Parts: sequence; C-alpha cells; structure tokens
Amino acid sequence: MVGQNIYKGSNSNGVRSLSLPKWRESFTVSVGKPKKGVIYPSTLDYTASRPTYVKTSSRHPYFASVAAAASSSLRRPEAGSAIRRQPIAPVGTAFNRVQPGAGAGAAAAAATPAQRNPGTGQSNPAFPRRDWPPPAFARPDWFPGARRPADVSYVAPDSGYAWSEVDTPEATPRHYRPDMSEYERWFYNFGPYPPRSTESEGSRKQGVDATHARVEPVDSWRPEAPFYESGYNNREQDSIPRAPEPVSQGDPNCKVDLAFLMDGSWSIGKRRFKIQKDFLAEVAQVINLGVAGPMMGVIQYGDDPVTEISLKSFSNSRDVKAAVDKIAQKGGLSNVGKALSFINKQYFSDSNGNRGAAPNVAVVLVDGWPTDKVEEASRLARESGINIFFVTIEGPDENEKQNVVEANFVDKAVCRTNGFYSLPVTSWFALRKAVQPLVKRVCDTARLMCSKTCLNANDIAFVIDGSSSVGTGNFRTVLQFVANVTREFEISDTDTRVGAVQYTYEQRLEFAFGQHDNKAELLNAIKRINYWSGGTSTGAAITFAADQLFSKSKPNKRKIMIVITDGRSYDDVRTPALAIQRQGVIAYSIGIAWAAQDELEYIATDPDKEHSFFVDEFDSLYKFVPKIINNICQEFNSQPRN
Repeated sequence: MVGQNIYKGSNSNGVRSLSLPKWRESFTVSVGKPKKGVIYPSTLDYTASRPTYVKTSSRHPYFASVAAAASSSLRRPEAGSAIRRQPIAPVGTAFNRVQPGAGAGAAAAAATPAQRNPGTGQSNPAFPRRDWPPPAFARPDWFPGARRPADVSYVAPDSGYAWSEVDTPEATPRHYRPDMSEYERWFYNFGPYPPRSTESEGSRKQGVDATHARVEPVDSWRPEAPFYESGYNNREQDSIPRAPEPVSQGDPNCKVDLAFLMDGSWSIGKRRFKIQKDFLAEVAQVINLGVAGPMMGVIQYGDDPVTEISLKSFSNSRDVKAAVDKIAQKGGLSNVGKALSFINKQYFSDSNGNRGAAPNVAVVLVDGWPTDKVEEASRLARESGINIFFVTIEGPDENEKQNVVEANFVDKAVCRTNGFYSLPVTSWFALRKAVQPLVKRVCDTARLMCSKTCLNANDIAFVIDGSSSVGTGNFRTVLQFVANVTREFEISDTDTRVGAVQYTYEQRLEFAFGQHDNKAELLNAIKRINYWSGGTSTGAAITFAADQLFSKSKPNKRKIMIVITDGRSYDDVRTPALAIQRQGVIAYSIGIAWAAQDELEYIATDPDKEHSFFVDEFDSLYKFVPKIINNICQEFNSQPRN
C-alpha cells in the first residue's frame, strides 16, 4: 500500500506491512537458495532516500541469505558483501522485511519479471580485489572486488525483523564508460564533490563503513511517526570529544552519612509520592554531595524496608538526583519501627558505605503517623550513634489521634526532644520549604548529639597499683586487663581518650589524654609500661590523676577513672575520692586479693555495687571487662535526651 501517515500497517500471512515515506517506495519479499561457496552477510542495512547513517542489526545467517537472494535478482552480488543502496539511484529506496515463516511462494509471486532474470545474479570474477582509499561519499555497490571481512559478522540468532534494501525497477543505474574515473561517475549523477571543509575525515569514514554504525532495535520505528523522526539519526557525531565536567568532592563542612527513610505506603498516593521524590532530589542538589563531604542514601519503607540507594552507590548530587527519579512506589503499611531497626542493624555498616569518621544521620519522612511502634527500635538506633530526625507531613489532628498506634511517637524516636530533630510540615505542598532548614540542621555536626555514644565520648584514666605486693607476673595481668577494656572503645583525639598513672609511694604519669590517638598505638603504649614496685599510696595517686589528667579533660567528654589495687592504702583515700567526684569524674574501684572493701567503696561512685568490684586473684580480672563496659554505656544512655 502507498505510504500515508494515517495508514497504521497490517499483518497477513506472517508478514507485517508498514507505511512508507514516499509514493514510489515499496517492498518485496523473495526467497532464494543459498549458493555453495558464497558467504552471505548477516547484517541487513537500511539507507533512506536522502543521505543518512545506517542502522544495523545482526540477524541469523539464514535470514541474511533470504535478503541476499532478493537483492541478487536485481544486481550482481559480491561475495561477502553487505546489502547497500546504490547512491546513483535518482528515486527512493525500497525495503525488504524478512520474517521467519513468511510464505516463499507468495513472496516469489511479488517479484517482477526483470527481477527473475538469472543473468543479473552472477558475480564477475574478472575484476581482482583492489584496496580503494576511503572516498568522501558513500561507497557504491558497483565497486568491483570482494568486501572487507569486517562487513560480515555472525552472532547468535534472535527474533524480530530486519530491514534490507532492494532497488525498484525505476532505480536502475545509468551506463558508464569503462574508463570513467570515480569523480566523473559522481559528477555524472550528483554534480561536484561536496566541500571537504564541511566535515572531518573521521566523520566521512563513519558514513562509509557500516560496521561502525549504531545498532538499535529495528522495531523502534513507529508507523504513525514521520520516517526521519523514527529513530534513524541523520546527525553526524562530533569529531572533537567533550571534556568531562568536573565533579564536586562535596562540602567538607557537612561531612555526614545521611540516610532518608521515605514513606512508600499506599496511604501516601502516587501524587504525594512524587512530591516526596522531588523533595529528596532537591535536598541532594542543595547539600552538595561528595566523598569529602556528605554521602546520601535512600531506604523506602512500607510493610518492609528496602534499600533504594546505598551510601556508596553515588558520590555526587547529579547521580543521586537521577537515581531518586527512578524510584517506584513500594506500597504497604507505614512500618517506621521496622525501618529504624533495619538502618541500625544493616544499613549503617562498613560494607554498605558507612565511613565511621562521619556522623550517622537518619531522616524519617512520615505521611500522618507510623503503623507500628518506634520507641524501642529508635532507642537502640540512638544508642548506636544514629541521629534520628523526623519530618512529619500532615500529622494527625485531634480526631485522628485515637488511631495513632503510639502516642507522642516523634518525641520517643528523635535523637533529642528539644525541637531540633523534628520538623512538622502542615501539607505536602509546603514540604519544599523544609529543604533549607533540614539541610542546615543535618550539617550542624556540633549539635548532632546522638553521634556521641558511650564508646566514643570519654576521657578514661587508669590508676594502676605498682606496689611490691603485686609482683611482675601479676602486673602484666593487670596491664592485659587495662588493654582489654581499652580495646572496646573508639580511640582518637575526637573520640575516647585514655591516660594512665602508676603509683607506689610516688606517682608516675605513663601517658596523658590524647598522647596516643589511635588504638594500635595506645595498646602498644600500655604493653610498654614498666613495673615500678614500692609502697601503696592510693589517695595520693587519685589526687595526682586529678591534677595531671582530668584538669586537661575536654568539656564535652565524660570523665571516668578506674583504680586497680591489691591492698590497703598507706594514706587516706576518702577525701581525694570525694574531691575528684565533685569534679564530675565517675570512679570505678577494682580490688584484688588483700584490697580493703571499705576503701573500695569510698573510692567508687554511688551506687557502690555498680562501680566497685573485688576478685580473689589476678587471673579473674578479665571477668569484669564486659561488666564495666556495660555499666559505662548504661549510664551514658540513661542521660536525659532533652
């Protein structure tokens, strides 16, 4: 049928027809027997009436042979040649659409008598192969010699259609003199060569060699669309490569590991879900992501949480924004408690991109209210150092509060109840206004209080008995106990710092707070402490620790003292202990063998049973390591959150 825009195509006898761009263009299908010793191309090319680049698609060799047979009835084939249009044809091209299962008889009946002439299907061996220089125009099919092997490729068979060209009877070539040059033949048909200044040599080569053509699905052409807007690209590629755009390393003043928990429940609806994605994309743009600054991830929660973007997936705002746009709504309930447990146990892990040196921040977006409880899950997350923010959109009104599973869920979940960690938004259309306030709070690392945990916010002083009654072997056991306790903490100048004092009648500062700012170096320093030997002046040692260590403690550090002794002190311990406790120092006392129980209780902070321990022998000291760590963390986590 003649090509018309309104014609949508049809399907009959296994052959589908499509509308063609011009009246004079048509297509025929014919089947021929493959000839022995002839390599048929597996690439079927399409070239439009006007100059254009060829789209190629590799097909099964049998289908290629069908197209080759149709072409051979019109012009002399060449062994191993690709099927291409003659550039001298003054009229439009024709198409050949090959599909497995098409009737051979019906296809053969469509061919014209001129196409059935067997004389035109014989190759001429009189012309030897010649290496032609790359011409400035598309290589015509009447060039003698075999094609280059690069024109033939074999791949695994696949389904679908492929277009190939055959010339209609109107497109027969003109007759030339045998002594005509290439330029004369071109001028005879088209006029002078096109100006060479309009295109680069590289782009001309791309127009000649079909092996460099882009490969795209053939079915991308739509019958209802104009042909030259149907996916076939007429534009030449730029010969000069573009320089890559510089990628920001991120804002170093906002170095946080940031995770957004987005609401994917059915209650939110598609429209509001899109608003939520726009909000996240804008946050990613404003916060200036990068490896030296903030890193951002996204978890979508419904019935269960799912990681959409991990912390290590993307390192710039542009890529995160593009990834957010592709997120599809999950649906289900609004189980925020499950999502908080997920980020605590799995998401903020080293394998998922958690950097350790950057505070962990979780921003929970909630449409209305959660459908499960959040108090216990959020408490465990906070104790792990995760700063929890809540952005509640269209929260429950007075009539809806009876439907809320857990009353005051925001105050029970956020890091602190001082208003810094909660942002109520009146409507979804006002959500965009919360971008700047949220980014400002997230990047204020000095106020991210939940980043400070029981393991990274202490100044710990060990006051070690080096008297003669301890002995060299037991002293090494005491040092092993000190190392085991130290190993449980995060050691750095900005995390937990450790100092040590050894005493007999006198006192000696082994190392001060911050002198060793990494764990390996600190453990080696503990191992190198030399046994001193002498008397037991525990009270004087406590005073010495207050002067030499805790006087230089940082204001935001929790001050902890652990006194280890194996006997009664020669001096008073009660007065120094009370003095140091008034300075805010939490004191633990550990007695071994001949230590006096009353002195241990004087030294320890109340309640005594939580801060005072006794063992009969040095080898049992290791049992108190988990007990001391647990007590330190319990006291830290029991502090008011406001």
